[in-house]
Amino acid sequence: MKNVLVTGGLGFLGSNFLRLWHRRYPRSRIINVDRLTYAGGIDNLGKLRESPLYAESRLDLADLRRLRELKPKTPVTIVHFAAETHVDRSLLDAQPFIRTNIQGTHALLQFARLREAERVIIISTDEVYGPTPQRQKFKETQPLNPTNPYAASKAAADLLALAYRHTHDVPVYILRSVNVFGPRQYPEKFMPLFITNALAGKPLPLYGDGLQERDWLWHEDFCEAVRLLVVARSPEHHVYHIAAGNQKRNIDVAQAIISGTNCPRQLLRHVADRVGHDTRYALNDSRFRREFNWHPTMPWPDGLKETIEWYRTHPAWINKRLRRSFFAYYRRQYHWRLDG
Repeated sequence: MKNVLVTGGLGFLGSNFLRLWHRRYPRSRIINVDRLTYAGGIDNLGKLRESPLYAESRLDLADLRRLRELKPKTPVTIVHFAAETHVDRSLLDAQPFIRTNIQGTHALLQFARLREAERVIIISTDEVYGPTPQRQKFKETQPLNPTNPYAASKAAADLLALAYRHTHDVPVYILRSVNVFGPRQYPEKFMPLFITNALAGKPLPLYGDGLQERDWLWHEDFCEAVRLLVVARSPEHHVYHIAAGNQKRNIDVAQAIISGTNCPRQLLRHVADRVGHDTRYALNDSRFRREFNWHPTMPWPDGLKETIEWYRTHPAWINKRLRRSFFAYYRRQYHWRLDG
């Protein structure tokens, strides 16, 4: 059974992947490297942390000296989730994104080379391409054109990874995904923010006209795609897309959340848009579907219903996240918009 080293396994995507991985491969050794930033939580993993095959290392990924102290059982596959991911925060301060997403990825690639990793999977994003024109879906050959600091830092990480593959023969694979949704997502992002605000009777601050389009992929379908790439004998390509075909306007997602939570419709507030807001992202994932026989299984309405129900029934999880630091960010980001 494969040994895996996962970065960012206490965050939204990483923890959901580790839950799925442990269910499928309970005898697999796991090392979880996570700095435990504001967006993560040890409660995201539940009883998995009690497994004797699970080890956790609390370190800054950009600290190569500390990273080198890790000696995973070989051969090991590295799955790199760790990242600063919130566009709004990157517009306020890009420095953490440069350190974690670029310098952290660079250190990890050096570590992978040193430890002769069996495979390195970089979890990336559709945002590296910039906005997608209407009636188009970008393929993996599309040139990168990031338009915000978060997207630029992820594009830089992707290019570093491909350079290490080319120059040092590090077995890198990049998986670029559309928006992933589901339980345990920190409530600063669009969907969990609107759900938690709706459940609490607070305003839902919708940027601009709300006509921006995103594709929404259920978290378990996303994690299954990652699993398939981890266990594949010999992937044919270095870059893959995964998508869902759930292209939705933000205003339609907001209205669906309002209906699903039965909150008053007047809570929806159109506020000043963020700068440089990309209007649309869309990926063509035919390469991954064809090669791995993968397809999403969760219908959009059912996934949204399940997500709302999870947040509704986990108030303690929400309250633990709504600390002073969250409200300081929320006031800085939204109060002038809501009060304007």
